[in-house]
Amino acid sequence: MIRKLLTGTTISAALLMSGCSITLDDEETREHETFFKQYTPADVGDIQALPDIEVIDGVTYVDGILVVNKEIPLPADYNPGLQQEVIDAYSEMFADGAERGLDFTLVSDFRTYDYQAGLYNNYVARDGQAEADKYSARPGHSEHQTGLAIDVGSTDSATTLSIKFGETPEYEWMKDVAHEYGFIVRYLEGKEDITGYQYEPWHLRYVGDAAEAIYESGLTLEEYLGID
Repeated sequence: MIRKLLTGTTISAALLMSGCSITLDDEETREHETFFKQYTPADVGDIQALPDIEVIDGVTYVDGILVVNKEIPLPADYNPGLQQEVIDAYSEMFADGAERGLDFTLVSDFRTYDYQAGLYNNYVARDGQAEADKYSARPGHSEHQTGLAIDVGSTDSATTLSIKFGETPEYEWMKDVAHEYGFIVRYLEGKEDITGYQYEPWHLRYVGDAAEAIYESGLTLEEYLGID
């Protein structure tokens, strides 16, 4: 999954010299010899830097951002709880939304490995594994276990954790301002082949200062970090 550095071009040795001429006045003035050299710049192609990947106690960080997805897991005992910066961020966002007449509700936040296992197994029993994998993370692969993800909805229960939430005034406002609070909409519409999950307008991931750049890019977290 991790994108590999392009290696299609090799620089043979320093610069390539395409022409060289020497002009000598005479034998007595050899010390004043002049060299005219022409060089052809080496073409190294469009090389993109590898992402900075670090694994600490089984937790993967890419360019300093904690990453968990279908292929990158968390340890079963990773249990940080909902992070305070996430609580502060969504509380501020909800309050600002309320000033505009919008009604947000927090539907889901931190989940332990065992809790996610129970959810996933119930979905598999109900819909089968292939279908469950489209909308539910397997245990150890849920962003909710990071303590950095939340699910939000409107106060209308009909649009709570439903694709229809994407049609509400709450989402219309949130999708364009969430980055100002450090969040990104994690599972974008039309990016299912990259994230591995269906479009989820309700699922927000806290990434802090990186949120604005990711939002402006229009990319998924995997694409932005170069691990798609």
